[in-house]
Amino acid sequence: MARKKTTPVEEPEQLQHPENPEETAGQTGEAAEFPLAEDDADSIFGAGPPEDSETREAGSEQPPEKPEESHEAAGDGDIPPGDAASAAPVPLLDLSDTEQREEEIPQGTAEGESAASQEETSEVFSVDISETAPAPAGGETPEDLDRLLEDPAGSGSVVPQTTPLTPVENTLPGDVAEPPVREKSDRQKFFELKFNRLDRNLTPEERQEWNSIYASYRGRSALTGTIIGVDPFSVQVRNPETGMMEKQTMYCAIVVPYRVRIVIPSSEMWEKDKVRPDFVLQNMVGANIDFIIIKVDREAGFAIGSRRLADRSQRYFFAHRPNLNAVGTQIKCRMLSVGPRRCLVDCYGHDIGLTQRELRYTAIPDLRTEYHPGQELDCIVKLYDPDTDRLEISVKETESNPFDGAEQRHPVGARRLAMIAGKYGGGVFCNLPDGTVCMCNYSYQHEDSDFLVGDNVMLIVQRFDAEKRQMYGKILTKW
Repeated sequence: MARKKTTPVEEPEQLQHPENPEETAGQTGEAAEFPLAEDDADSIFGAGPPEDSETREAGSEQPPEKPEESHEAAGDGDIPPGDAASAAPVPLLDLSDTEQREEEIPQGTAEGESAASQEETSEVFSVDISETAPAPAGGETPEDLDRLLEDPAGSGSVVPQTTPLTPVENTLPGDVAEPPVREKSDRQKFFELKFNRLDRNLTPEERQEWNSIYASYRGRSALTGTIIGVDPFSVQVRNPETGMMEKQTMYCAIVVPYRVRIVIPSSEMWEKDKVRPDFVLQNMVGANIDFIIIKVDREAGFAIGSRRLADRSQRYFFAHRPNLNAVGTQIKCRMLSVGPRRCLVDCYGHDIGLTQRELRYTAIPDLRTEYHPGQELDCIVKLYDPDTDRLEISVKETESNPFDGAEQRHPVGARRLAMIAGKYGGGVFCNLPDGTVCMCNYSYQHEDSDFLVGDNVMLIVQRFDAEKRQMYGKILTKW
């Protein structure tokens, strides 16, 4: 069946004589108020309308659009195209409702954005702090924290935020369409803030706090603070597989330097290949951490920080300082989380798990009785590999080994007062007052249930093992 060919004169006649003359008058006034040169119009909106022959071919394939739709695409005439972006203030962070419609979600990164800039971009889009969210599923609290401190869990990557472009509607020939407007980034919105007006009524302490936050956001300088709590919040991130925005519930560390609440999501606490369970983060209350401000909402009075970016800078600094990474150098480390037999420390951006063997020469039944998050300890560099960024440290080697000279202080056959520090495999670890550890057995008239950890006992020294650097004895009685 042959297609009926549309007369090319019908489309311009429909535009010149619409049913509503007022709409056409509004469009004509808008075009006359903002005249554009032919070259400028071509550079902004593309090439002009096609020739008559091309119009006939296009008209035979595509039906003419309604004039009402073209009017909506060109604008209502109240706000000029140049002032449309600055007509209403846009909030820096979306805190009231983190859900977006599918058509509002940017699907890809800008063409000029490199892979390096994507790596530095924050993974978090926004955090809803209006109310705490229910705890995320799958986060059962184990009785023993040591397993979590020892085995990092798998990680999930989140695509960094991109800058979406405002799409331009298809317009009919003769209409003036809006130029493509690029949505302002968070940094552009930050620089447009009126800081004098916002900070006018602040006290000197509050102004200093905000100035430190501003400086960290502008120059990526690190701040130091203490975690005072861990709360679950709804965080908006992008799914790397589908490219769609998703609202996830994750635990966030809370840091308040003076009056401003700084939120650090769990995705910004660890590197992607070293993500640890939520229970480790919940036990970090009281720990001192470094972080970099990645988003600021001055009007709402809070900011979002990233610990992993600060740790990355610390590792770079440590790798380029031979006076710090040389074997045998004494440096500082900070306690992050403590379990019964293992703990997690931070040493120049390296998260290192330590056992009692690396912490003390003496046996410790429960590390939580001796250490807590926030402590700063001296340690010795045992190994550093710049290629793999592997760092090994020892806390106990900052002090002399109490086994040195123990054979003269406690000769074989001497009776000594000691305290039971722990039990393992039928053996009993007893700590002498000078820090020497004696591995003991019970006398024939005693059994294990007669002695508890923490009891004072009288023991007799039996022998020394120089290769294992260990002293052995036998428990005689309670004391």
